[in-house]
Amino acid sequence: MFSRSFLGSLTKQSCRTFSNTSAQAADYTHVVVGAGAVGLAIARKLAEKDGTSTLLIERHGSVGTETSSRNSEVIHAGIYYGPASLKTELCLQGKRMMYDLCKNQRIPYRICKKWILAQDSQQHEQLDKTHRFAKSIGVPTHFISLAEARHREPDVYAANAVLESPTTGIINSHSYMTYLESDFQSKGGDLAFHTKVTAIDTASHGYSIHTTSPSGESASVTTETLINSAGLAAVPLSNSILPPERHMKSYYAKGSYYSYSCGHPRPKTLIYPAPTTGAAGLGTHLTMDMTGAIRFGPDIEWVDDPNDLSVNEERLSAALDEIQSYLPGVDREKVMLDYAGIRPKLGKGSAVASGKGFSDFYIKKEEGFEGFINLLGIESPGLTSSLAIADKVHDLLYR
Repeated sequence: MFSRSFLGSLTKQSCRTFSNTSAQAADYTHVVVGAGAVGLAIARKLAEKDGTSTLLIERHGSVGTETSSRNSEVIHAGIYYGPASLKTELCLQGKRMMYDLCKNQRIPYRICKKWILAQDSQQHEQLDKTHRFAKSIGVPTHFISLAEARHREPDVYAANAVLESPTTGIINSHSYMTYLESDFQSKGGDLAFHTKVTAIDTASHGYSIHTTSPSGESASVTTETLINSAGLAAVPLSNSILPPERHMKSYYAKGSYYSYSCGHPRPKTLIYPAPTTGAAGLGTHLTMDMTGAIRFGPDIEWVDDPNDLSVNEERLSAALDEIQSYLPGVDREKVMLDYAGIRPKLGKGSAVASGKGFSDFYIKKEEGFEGFINLLGIESPGLTSSLAIADKVHDLLYR
């Protein structure tokens, strides 16, 4: 068990029982690229397999420094993604698994519930559709009266209707990922930080992965199976392996978040505007962290550079207008620029399944590339789904 800064210091493992004799020369049974929440969960799950070895490669110096740590930290109920999508299936399964894990391992979380607000009759119709769909998949939601809403959250304004999701919660994503990292290593997994994948070749044993360190030193490692969980870099990595006719395009949706430094108003429930059909996000909503500190966001800004994490001050005014539509008492002067995160999307379509251009998770065992599992477009609800995604990857390899 060790965590190394570079692959050149890794040594070959002794246990090789995954495939045929020709593959016995591989350094590892599994290599997972990308140590975000999903990559960590996958590596941890695969490390449980007897007689195998697992390496997790991360280009940064710690786990979860990109999308996994720059989000709302919400445990989603799974009510937006349609009846037959992987997002629905894995979010529902992952939510149950995450709550169980948090409870058993004392990872900080809270089931704080979520309100979805309708300000007019058209938005009310959208809430009715959401409620009916939630019922069809066994997820509890219910409408509460406007009088009850005013009593429970007097600072929140809803002109027409309030739909409550009682199973939505929040999690300390950093504590969650720290646990996954520790548990992965306790199961014998190896973790290589500061290790950037520069090329991947197919070979008789599976795959040869070529890497560089920040100092420019090169090294290679071989593996029988390869799991691409590289997040923002997943599509470019996939395109470097698959033939041109199977290449995909990644779209980068930057979302800015805003902090709130005033002690009032301070709701205790997550507040979301009604979903807008065709919109690429769920609106600038109100969430909080485990200390109760409020934040707003994210909005949507399409960018070409996945490393562009600057918070765009020009977007603050529009965000404030949206926030004030459901939190009229907000002190606009106390809403400050905070941080930005980027979601890797496979299109610019709707974030909800009822809208045009909805994109599902892409999780596949690539045909013609034995042992290559590709995970693309792993955006929201990726954090909630992470443990279930790990189970799915395991099953793709071993069932």
